[in-house]
Amino acid sequence: MSTEIRTATKEATRLTKILDVFHQTHGGDRYPVNVEKLALDCASLFQWKDPIAEVRGANIAGFDGGLFKDSDSDRWLLLYNPAVDPAGRIRFTQAHELGHYILHRQIKNVFECSEEDMLNWDPKKIDIESQADKFASHLLMPLHDFRSQTTNTVDLGFLGHCADRYGVSLTAAILKWLEHTDQKAVVIHSRDGYMNWSWSSQPARKAGAFFKTSGPPVPVPDGSLASNTSVRHEKVGLPIAAQVWFEHADKSMPLREMKLSSERYNNVLSLLILPRYAEVWRPRK
Repeated sequence: MSTEIRTATKEATRLTKILDVFHQTHGGDRYPVNVEKLALDCASLFQWKDPIAEVRGANIAGFDGGLFKDSDSDRWLLLYNPAVDPAGRIRFTQAHELGHYILHRQIKNVFECSEEDMLNWDPKKIDIESQADKFASHLLMPLHDFRSQTTNTVDLGFLGHCADRYGVSLTAAILKWLEHTDQKAVVIHSRDGYMNWSWSSQPARKAGAFFKTSGPPVPVPDGSLASNTSVRHEKVGLPIAAQVWFEHADKSMPLREMKLSSERYNNVLSLLILPRYAEVWRPRK
């Protein structure tokens, strides 16, 4: 068996074309993708001799999903945690593990994945978790269909529609949009007044609109909707001064901030959309 690592986008596109043709011929709902059935059928589609023989739930604390090979039979077991919240994470987890099966089963026999592994979409990274996430994203939310849903004004209501269409979490839908949009946009996940992680579209990064959350704790700025406990949800977005989030922005520049709060986990998901002309880099001396 070859040890070549397959390309995430190419393999997801190959399955997408198969699913497109199948549903054009036989009908039925094209979305959301039935990942469990696809995983069980995958080996027969490509005439592989080491199939995924079972897809099963496993309620294990701190565990989102995994893929395990039976060395005696060359059969694979795909596990996912049915207790994860929101429910859309389950489908993404299943697709992530299917990505490991297609892309990486030649180099490892055991894959155990956490929530952090499902947020590893950095296009510059080439590690296997990032590749599995890219595969899942392209399989569940093919770019040609995602773009066909896009409206002129993007807000959390529209992105919630995409999440429902593809059966994924709102976070996954936002990250997919950020991956291809030409708008300057940033998503921030925070808890107890500090950022857990942040992700910027490529145009936003080029304009200096990003946060480094891997080092010391980064506080959510005062004056933002994210820090305003009296505002639980704002799906359309409100204009605020860009300087609230980006200190080097022009004083007259606004941005649009959206917000969703989770009372259960005390989390806040914020989406910032900056003007197309925005530049927020520190001035050069």
